[in-house]
Amino acid sequence: MKVQLFKYWETVRTSFWFIPAVMVFMAVVLAAAAIQLDRLTMARGWLFWVWVFTGEAEGASAVLSIIAGSMTTIAGVVFSMTLVALSLASSQLGPRLLQNFMRDTITQIVLGTFVATFLYCVMVVLAIRRGEADPFVPHLSVTLGVILAVISLGVLIYFIHHVARSIQANQVVAQVGRDLVDVLERLFPEHISQGANDALAASPHADFLRRFEREAEPVCASADGYLQFIDANALISLAVREDLVIHLDCHPGHYMVAGRPLLRVWPAGQRGDEFAQEVNAAFALGNQRTPNQDIEFAFYQLVEMAVRALSPGINDPFTAIACVDRISSALCRLATREMPSPYRHDDDGQLRVIAQSPSFPAMLDAGFDQIRQHGRSNVAVSIRLMETLAVITTFAHRPADRAALLRQAEMIRRGAWQSVPEQEDREALEQSYRAVKQVLEASVQEN
Repeated sequence: MKVQLFKYWETVRTSFWFIPAVMVFMAVVLAAAAIQLDRLTMARGWLFWVWVFTGEAEGASAVLSIIAGSMTTIAGVVFSMTLVALSLASSQLGPRLLQNFMRDTITQIVLGTFVATFLYCVMVVLAIRRGEADPFVPHLSVTLGVILAVISLGVLIYFIHHVARSIQANQVVAQVGRDLVDVLERLFPEHISQGANDALAASPHADFLRRFEREAEPVCASADGYLQFIDANALISLAVREDLVIHLDCHPGHYMVAGRPLLRVWPAGQRGDEFAQEVNAAFALGNQRTPNQDIEFAFYQLVEMAVRALSPGINDPFTAIACVDRISSALCRLATREMPSPYRHDDDGQLRVIAQSPSFPAMLDAGFDQIRQHGRSNVAVSIRLMETLAVITTFAHRPADRAALLRQAEMIRRGAWQSVPEQEDREALEQSYRAVKQVLEASVQEN
């Protein structure tokens, strides 16, 4: 149930309708409250301020009609500008970044502002009564409609500025980089010196692991889709109730096929469809990957922009270098974080879940492999990759992490030497490679 709520919330966040729908509801409430206040002031004969609208019914209807008509026109312009921005983002930066633009709160608020102002004016117009028997002109409500129109004009000017900035490559790269760091901070909150209890993180006995591999029973997925969320607490509770040990055969980001094992349980036994339904309820599948629990996908968003920038049709190495810089910021932070143990225990210290935990070498490969492969003939990109590795190395302290950095540096060096014909360019790259090795050797001596 929890993972389904996460899935629905992600759908709401990446939709254009949620915030505008809330603002439309608020506009209806505001119109009702303003009209009621007008009735109260008219009944008690209160005096209005000088700037309050004091015209007749025809004038009030004309003012509100003009505002409502202009709001629909501006909403169409905003919608067109949004589609242009989405089209540019899709073609230049990659279609998988569209959900980042659709998640943009400012765009949703702007659309909601114009639609809400339009509906407010319509509601107030309907309350105007003409005639000598019981005339009613909501002066305060009309004044508030004029104020909303002025605010909407300011919102339009800001939106034009926002769109002009949001489609700039460096701005998009910076925003995706910040999102990546936010995901990293949420999934890896503990620094190396603040790691979990070693007793709980200790590996189980090798005999148990061999027995588990022989005897474990698989539980299969019931649908197709990308794995977006895993409710680990629900799995631990299920394992405690059934007295099981669960081994996850997948992690967020995997594409699941119906009938493919989600996990294996030990000890094996005759468990019916109800147990399989409970297991599947702890997994949320969708049509696309999301960065909420999938740190690899958060890296791939920057990688996709860099690879597209290096393609012959775009040929923009500066954007690729900006992506490399943002990836390096995330990897520098990741190198200082404690990697979560794959072994999850219950409150009594009993092993219940064996998960597939991410590692720094895997994230390093996710961030650099494709950029290295597509940018091997571009000297500037190769040198920046090598310089970035030198920076990341100063943050890496685990031997496996330093070995992965050296391996990546050697692959960059070999690829560039095969693709770069100019000797001076090779020397520049070799100098950067020696800097990486020097930092690595210094860190080894310190340890």
